Amino acid sequence: MTEMPQATQMSPHANGDSAEYWKAIAGKRLIFQKCSCCGAVQFPPRHHCARCWEAGPGWIEATGRGVIESYTIVRRAPLPQFRDKVPYVVASVITEEGPRMLAGLTGENALGVAVGDAVRVVFGTGADGSPLPEFELA
Repeated sequence: MTEMPQATQMSPHANGDSAEYWKAIAGKRLIFQKCSCCGAVQFPPRHHCARCWEAGPGWIEATGRGVIESYTIVRRAPLPQFRDKVPYVVASVITEEGPRMLAGLTGENALGVAVGDAVRVVFGTGADGSPLPEFELA
């Protein structure tokens, strides 16, 4: 029998560009890259700045706050492992630092979400047991 990964393990989706990000997520911290040359804050992680192409952007701690830009309510599970979660919300969140993130919206009032609602990051686990950032209404 195969054991599910613990939430403290790094995501199996980590690569050379995103390993620091997933390490922070496993530690229940949200971080973004920030270019030391032009100041752009970006997500997802890349080996260069998406604005000015400077190599090796640094990392900053994010506030974890944002605003709902758009959302959808999933009422039919796309995969068997999501069957017990429907209905659930997938939202586009504009973070306080600027980057946009697509993530699940959790919590009691998630299905009552509206565009413009304030949210904050929380940390859950994906279907494979790896750590995952999610948001909840603030």
